[in-house]
Amino acid sequence: MKILVTGGNGYIGSHTCVELLNNGYEVVILDNFSNSKKENLAKIKEITNKDFKFYEGNMLDRSILDTIFTENKIDAVIDFAAYKAVGESVLKPVEYYTNNISTVLVLLSAMKDYNVKKLVFSSSATVYGDPEVIPITEECKTGGTTNPYGTSKLFVEQILKDLYNSDNTFDIAILRYFNPIGAHESGIIGEEPNGIPANLLPYVCKVASGKLECLSIFGNDYDTKDGTGVRDYIHVVDLAIGHIKALEKLNKEQHGLFIYNLATGTGYSVLDIVNAFEKVNGVKVNYKIVGRRAGDIATCYSNPTKAKEELGFIATRTLEDMCRDAWNYEQKNR
Repeated sequence: MKILVTGGNGYIGSHTCVELLNNGYEVVILDNFSNSKKENLAKIKEITNKDFKFYEGNMLDRSILDTIFTENKIDAVIDFAAYKAVGESVLKPVEYYTNNISTVLVLLSAMKDYNVKKLVFSSSATVYGDPEVIPITEECKTGGTTNPYGTSKLFVEQILKDLYNSDNTFDIAILRYFNPIGAHESGIIGEEPNGIPANLLPYVCKVASGKLECLSIFGNDYDTKDGTGVRDYIHVVDLAIGHIKALEKLNKEQHGLFIYNLATGTGYSVLDIVNAFEKVNGVKVNYKIVGRRAGDIATCYSNPTKAKEELGFIATRTLEDMCRDAWNYEQKNR
């Protein structure tokens, strides 16, 4: 099978491409380097000792998709081409809606024209808004999103549902991620956003290494065990394997639209992350408590039963693994 991976040079995309290549898939990557570094492409090849096709471009430009679908017999698409920082989305809603929704519309139009009807879509637990029930199952109510990032993912999910209702020859898997962290155990690829990190663990790594002075923890007055926000953190390699499981599901089923939470089912607070990082790696992380961040909620973690039962997916890597692998990447790529 030949898989088009949009945003395939980014954090989750690059780890997924490694797993795809290691599992015998052919890979075509489309990326515009808006939040990734070009050297990641060589690193994917270094880890897998396998080659792949790469196209540089933005999905808003339909012509790049025409070129890809014309030059390659694409069997399925995994779409990672989205901006993903909650806080930034509050400050830049127009940019987030344009990139995260319009690119999908262009992609779906091209997929229809070239009769490519298998899609794994990178969604998010933010579509649940401030959840009414914890742990969260796929049957929980969506909506009431608290930031433009989450709303953009919710809109795309509705677009995909409408598409499937109009043409049920599509096979679509919507994967709602919780909080991916960590890095490949080799330390060759990891989370390396352009500029100052927007996500917790890369920021912790930069503080521990001395590149940044202090971690700001946004609020310690939430209704949680230590007052800091609680999230379900999943190792990025486990998450990548979840995409392989989703592709296998789409290949086995006649047709359908399927929705899965990808998570561990365990909630950790921000201070849990900091403490585990310090303990596992023997380093100090300076932090300070500041005011709450717009768009954040207190607690969000999953019930991962459906993915286990229907995909055979279980996240096996621990919080200690996540912290150790993230620090290993930071040390090897200073």
